[in-house]
Amino acid sequence: MIPNEHPVTAESLVSEVMRKKNEGYRFVTMSSVGLEDGTTDILYHFDKDLELAHLRFNLPTGEKAPSVSGVYFAALLAENELRDLAGLEFEGLVLDYNGTLYLDPSVETVPLVNNVKIVDKKA
Repeated sequence: MIPNEHPVTAESLVSEVMRKKNEGYRFVTMSSVGLEDGTTDILYHFDKDLELAHLRFNLPTGEKAPSVSGVYFAALLAENELRDLAGLEFEGLVLDYNGTLYLDPSVETVPLVNNVKIVDKKA
């Protein structure tokens, strides 16, 4: 666990992100890490007065994460990036690039995940 990190669930994620915004935190970015059990941890990184705070959400395999782009519009870039490069899916993205934010439509596999084909990309 990293300092100033708090776990969240699918049910509490958006409300906790809203709490960060209401407390004056700036959305910095998101990162993800695949775990040995096949799930993925998504970390949401925030800054306030040069101090970082983090939310950790565990995404079960095959499920979609709630989008936080309705709270922090800029999150749509990080969420689309995680979709393109790590194969993660987000429910309720305010702007969904359908896997083409960073990737050419001809790319057929997820770059950072072994042997995962992109199945729903629209050209």
